[in-house]
Amino acid sequence: MHKLSRQVRFSLNPFLDDVFVGTNSYCSKPAGVGLSLYFSLRVELIADADEDTGFVVNITEIDKAVRQLVIPIFDRTVKESYRKGEHVSLAKLESLLRQSRGLLSEYFSKAQVAKLSLELNPNKILAITEGSLMTSYSEKFDFAAMHKLWNDKFSQEKNLELFGKCANPTGHGHNYTAQVIVELDDSEKFSPLDYEKVIDDNFVEIVDHKNLNADIDFFSDKNPTVENIAFFAYQQLKGKFVTATLKEVSIWETTRTCCTYSE
Repeated sequence: MHKLSRQVRFSLNPFLDDVFVGTNSYCSKPAGVGLSLYFSLRVELIADADEDTGFVVNITEIDKAVRQLVIPIFDRTVKESYRKGEHVSLAKLESLLRQSRGLLSEYFSKAQVAKLSLELNPNKILAITEGSLMTSYSEKFDFAAMHKLWNDKFSQEKNLELFGKCANPTGHGHNYTAQVIVELDDSEKFSPLDYEKVIDDNFVEIVDHKNLNADIDFFSDKNPTVENIAFFAYQQLKGKFVTATLKEVSIWETTRTCCTYSE
């Protein structure tokens, strides 16, 4: 079984009747005119690859389906809401995603629409997953911290062998990124601002610009590896969200190294 993911980017101007298609799909298609609303929809399909073509689905078919079936309902909803002066809430966006999944499921009858993810901005995602009634929401956060990887049970030689430069006696720093995914219990009542405050108060402010080894009690007997930081973040945030349930936490130590923790 294969999972194919395709991102479709499009821009809509809520004040113009016409949809300006454009030709640069890498940027966004429709292109939008002037100050438009930018969307990025990621479609994940699951199926066996076809023996003759090697495709799960030809990606041009995904682009075609999204532009013919999905973008029109986004365009209509955005224009109607803006012209009435109505807020396009997370609940309304969730409804649009569920409508979109229904349309795409009919279109791709031989492949399962596993997940639809809508980027509200490059670091904020609303997503629905096939087989689940839940909608997920995530944002990325950054923090800077220093650490040293070392275990007093080991000799200096073994520490240097295991941890290399990370065993530098005076430590070293990283610009970390954290992504926190929650499942919404009620999209009408969910507040992204409350979500952000929970994460800021219970994790980011605790680790930002800190020496993890010296300043965080949790790491007094544990190495502050990316794995243990992800676990620590999860434990700090578990049970703290009022209208959502923590699903998983991912920590990027560098652009090439990431660890995700979930229960």
